[in-house]
Amino acid sequence: MTKAGSKGGNLREKLDGNELDLSLSDLNEVPVKELAALPKATILDLSCNKLTTLPSDFCGLTHLVKLDLSKNKLQQLPADFGRLVNLQHLDLLNNRLVTLPVSFAQLKNLKWLDLKDNPLDPVLAKVAGDCLDEKQCKQCANKVLQHMKAVQADQERERQRRLEVEREAEKKREAKQRAKEAQERELRKREKAEEKERRRKEYDALKAAKREQEKKPKKEANQAPKSKSGSRPRKPPPRKHTRSWAVLKLLLLLLLFGVAGGLVACRVTELQQQPLCTSVNTIYDNAVQGLRRHEILQWVLQTDSQQ
Repeated sequence: MTKAGSKGGNLREKLDGNELDLSLSDLNEVPVKELAALPKATILDLSCNKLTTLPSDFCGLTHLVKLDLSKNKLQQLPADFGRLVNLQHLDLLNNRLVTLPVSFAQLKNLKWLDLKDNPLDPVLAKVAGDCLDEKQCKQCANKVLQHMKAVQADQERERQRRLEVEREAEKKREAKQRAKEAQERELRKREKAEEKERRRKEYDALKAAKREQEKKPKKEANQAPKSKSGSRPRKPPPRKHTRSWAVLKLLLLLLLFGVAGGLVACRVTELQQQPLCTSVNTIYDNAVQGLRRHEILQWVLQTDSQQ
């Protein structure tokens, strides 16, 4: 890569008043740092070199008034080219430029411009026209500046429109987010209320169960004790005429024992052949048969067996 310092010696030696001629120097890049050290060089000729691009720091050479970049291979200019606000004369003849940066509209002091022999965009080429003489080149500078200002205004409007769209989209996102947050808050509030209601019901149920538990012993104390099977206890049978029946039973038993003793004596012993025992045995047999048929005695015997 060839630089001006190695090809043409010290740049200061090439400085002639305020003019610095670096044309035909076989340059592949611009020695920006060395040029920045020469603020007196307001006229710079870089024509007929092999430049394909200009570094971004080239736009810091704001002292330039006249710049010749013709007959290079430049495909585009830096985006900040408009920082060269003191530039009045610009020659871009015979390069490979298609468009100009929007910042070109900031070159308010530009009075002369040549864009011939570039593959310009058709619209830009029509605006630039020919630059065959001084008058046409001045017209080219004026028309191109007006065109680039319009392009800049259109881009600014488009930028503002995009910003507005983005702001509206952001507002919608924020509104949607707020609605979502409000919905979530309402959901949490409802869930909290439902949880509170559930806990309240559980509390009421516990209190009711506790009250029932406290009432239960009182009811059991007031009620008669129940049997293990859960049925009501049977009432004791009426005790009416209990003593009379006892006396009657006792007399009957004594009578039976006496009769039984006599019967045993008359039936088992030798006395059975006696006339008295014969009569007794006959009476016993008849009495037993009669008593067996007697309903009252049967009822007495049945009652006694049950007791």
